Amino acid sequence: MRRTLLPDLVLDARGARPGVGVTIEGGRVVAVGPAAEGERLPGRALAPGFANAHSHAFQRGLRGGVERRDPAHPRDDFWTWRERMYALAGSLDPASLREASERCYREMLSAGYTSVAEFHYLHHRPDGAPYEDPNALAKAVAAGAEAAGMRLLLLPAAYARGGLSRFRDASAGEFLARVEELRAWAEGRPLVEVGLAAHSVRAVPRGWLEEIGEHARGRSLPLHVHACEQPREVEECRREHGLRPVELLAEAGFLGPGTVVVHATHASEGELDLLAERGAGVCACPTTEGNLGDGFLPAEGLLRRGIGLSVGSDSHVRVDPFEELREIETNARRLSGRRNVLVPEGEGSPTPWLLRAGWGREGISAGDPADLVEIDLGHPALADVEPEDLPSALVFGAGSGVVCGAWVAGRRVYPEGGGA
Repeated sequence: MRRTLLPDLVLDARGARPGVGVTIEGGRVVAVGPAAEGERLPGRALAPGFANAHSHAFQRGLRGGVERRDPAHPRDDFWTWRERMYALAGSLDPASLREASERCYREMLSAGYTSVAEFHYLHHRPDGAPYEDPNALAKAVAAGAEAAGMRLLLLPAAYARGGLSRFRDASAGEFLARVEELRAWAEGRPLVEVGLAAHSVRAVPRGWLEEIGEHARGRSLPLHVHACEQPREVEECRREHGLRPVELLAEAGFLGPGTVVVHATHASEGELDLLAERGAGVCACPTTEGNLGDGFLPAEGLLRRGIGLSVGSDSHVRVDPFEELREIETNARRLSGRRNVLVPEGEGSPTPWLLRAGWGREGISAGDPADLVEIDLGHPALADVEPEDLPSALVFGAGSGVVCGAWVAGRRVYPEGGGA
């Protein structure tokens, strides 16, 4: 069905335009321009949907429950938090994981995310034995996304050592065979795409990294990995390989234009150079990184080198894309003692760069998926804001509460029952 949406304003990274309609058909945007007739959205701005580039949906179940110190671990840190996370991961089955995923994705939609990259490493039964369907848990995540109406990039993550037995596979070949079965299953599911991930250089040996990287390149698959999140991880990698994590990934042939390195909070200048040379991107998760004490994104180094940036809500301590973007710039201000730090050459504000990181695009354009969010222009956070200032007001002065509608593939999926 062809339909034209007529909001008060259409938002892009540099401003907001009145008198513009967005025409959608077949799940895609087919036209953006002046329009007199269509479905009016009074008091609304229409913007691209945010892309959540890193999620562990089940970890939302930790929210609030890990914000007290365990007397047995007076020095609470990432590694003690991980033990609590493992306990939750060990308790899930396909039914409970589906429910947890759907809840998490519905919250994302309410916050303005319309797509999610789910970094998935719960593969087997708690004792490590495979389910009758070896991809039962991955398919449970996909079912949760489909029920919520969320666009999903499902990233099965290889795990060879450490962690729980239900995370691990016996060989890279066994893992990749299961991924190929999952890719075949996802064909014809319009909201589900399957890529690849390696959990980390801690969990995946070099031989696996080489095999997984080659597999992804040969099929042009998205490829993600955690790297340089914690100092201990960096030191362990140097002891085992004589290399820092990104250096190892580069030597293993894992880095390329389709690779996203998640966190990079402790990446060195040389590692940032490697990311830029190989065309790899970085996903920042500031609310989770702050919650876990991971450190700060080297954002100025990314910007200076032209490294692509995306954002994710990761452990979902908070689900709010505006806050993720805001923290990237405000952390850069705290570290530098300056304001308006992350400003690309030729631009006067960090807002466009940040919004491109959140949306994965400049604005709403013909040919894009019709993944859109409605912004409530009557929200108190946006009172007295001029149209040209709306992008910066959203990033620096608003939160997910300004989102009043979400569309995925041309269907309004938030609020629930919001229409076809």
